[in-house]
Amino acid sequence: MDRQTKPELMHENDVIDLLIHQHGLIRNLFDEVARTQGRERQEAFSRLVRLLAVHETAEEEIVHPYARRKLIGGDTIVDNRLQEEEEAKEMLSRLDDMDVTKPEFSQELERLRAAVFAHAAAEERYEFSELKAATTEAERRAMAVGVKAAEAVAPTHPHPGTESAMKNLMLGGPVAIMDRARDVIRKAMGKPESGQS
Repeated sequence: MDRQTKPELMHENDVIDLLIHQHGLIRNLFDEVARTQGRERQEAFSRLVRLLAVHETAEEEIVHPYARRKLIGGDTIVDNRLQEEEEAKEMLSRLDDMDVTKPEFSQELERLRAAVFAHAAAEERYEFSELKAATTEAERRAMAVGVKAAEAVAPTHPHPGTESAMKNLMLGGPVAIMDRARDVIRKAMGKPESGQS
């Protein structure tokens, strides 16, 4: 294996690398939303909503439960991250109801950006680094399966030939997307979906 393919394979197969890669995609989408206007801004914001919703759901379903069990002080670490995520979800819901052309949208977007960036930094420092040290490569690969399934639900760019399926899957706001992503993750991880016992 050459040096150019190894980092890509690592980020595909290790849940921590995959989530950190998604943090980078989220930062890029925030930049895109901030620098665009009108329809382009709305489309970029829709992609950001999808990625944030799916990313947070993957963390809640896969990473946080594992961190609770594996890390010393895991409950406190995860509870702090969940509080940050809840605040971001509230801001995201407010933004989702706003007109992207209004000045209030830009102001609220900047508040959300700051909250999400602080949350990502805390995750990487307090949860991800500890989790990487407390898990095996096999465990992280197994967790990556669910994250990759969720990632497939919310691509950051449209893929030709998937428009109608994506449109049907992504209808609704952030909460509906999280519910759909949760079901996809649970199915990929071999767990019952939320409507099943």
